[in-house]
Amino acid sequence: MKNELPKIQFESNFLEVKGIEIITLESLMQRRERLNHYPEKPHQIEFYALAYYTAGQTKHLVDFVWHEAKPNSLLYLSKGQVNAFDFNEEVQGYLILFTEAYFKKQLNKLPNTEVVRLFNSHLFSPKIQIPDNSNVKKYIELLFAEFYNEKETFNKANTIDALFTVLFSKLEQLKKFQTFHIKDSDKLAQFLQFKSLVEQQYIQSRNADFYANKMGISYKHLNSICKEIINSTAKQFIDAFIVLEAKRRLINSSVKSTELAFNMGFEEPTNFVKYFKKKTGLTPNKFKNTYK
Repeated sequence: MKNELPKIQFESNFLEVKGIEIITLESLMQRRERLNHYPEKPHQIEFYALAYYTAGQTKHLVDFVWHEAKPNSLLYLSKGQVNAFDFNEEVQGYLILFTEAYFKKQLNKLPNTEVVRLFNSHLFSPKIQIPDNSNVKKYIELLFAEFYNEKETFNKANTIDALFTVLFSKLEQLKKFQTFHIKDSDKLAQFLQFKSLVEQQYIQSRNADFYANKMGISYKHLNSICKEIINSTAKQFIDAFIVLEAKRRLINSSVKSTELAFNMGFEEPTNFVKYFKKKTGLTPNKFKNTYK
């Protein structure tokens, strides 16, 4: 299939530090004509990123939702998400990019309670607003300075790793106070099990009873878990996941909606069209044309 939505891989010319890079948003704007994709058009990233805005007023697309971006706005971008910038001359900030391998390595240095919050779009908004009195900006500036410090190369990778860990700890500390606090770790574990099952078997079933049976619990209990963890029913979560997956596939290839319907587990293409329109207000083809 011919790709219509660019899939952007992690690339870095820095040999001293593997799996991570930090650039300014201004430099990304300046070099966008020379890239193999246009950052202001939707593209799917094959790595993780943090976009931190220090100046200007704009918006940032994450999985088909536009988020306001202003000074001290920070957005978490997960591997596989659809992403797009909306640059203007006033925009300034930083973009920290890192691979899945680097991310997993760093997770070992963070408490499990913090790991849950990292890049989990089903639990938390991708955006947080950093308070003006926070020192997060200083840590990001330190990371940037260390990354491009050509005079001091000894132990550079370890220094950057340490700054990254401190930065994440500070961000998750802030995020904890800007989002609800998950108190019941058992229910969280069950929700993550449910989420994993949906990701693996959504083609087989869109029925919440199917997943409750797989987990060995009642439909009512699964619903109570979802309501407490994500404030929605199990069925609402399944539908939201399927619609997002359908959106990504629609703009990620030349697949027709009739073919996609079968690929997504619908027996009849018309059922898929009705399902998609009911959830989004658009037919699959109209949605696809919106993001072409």
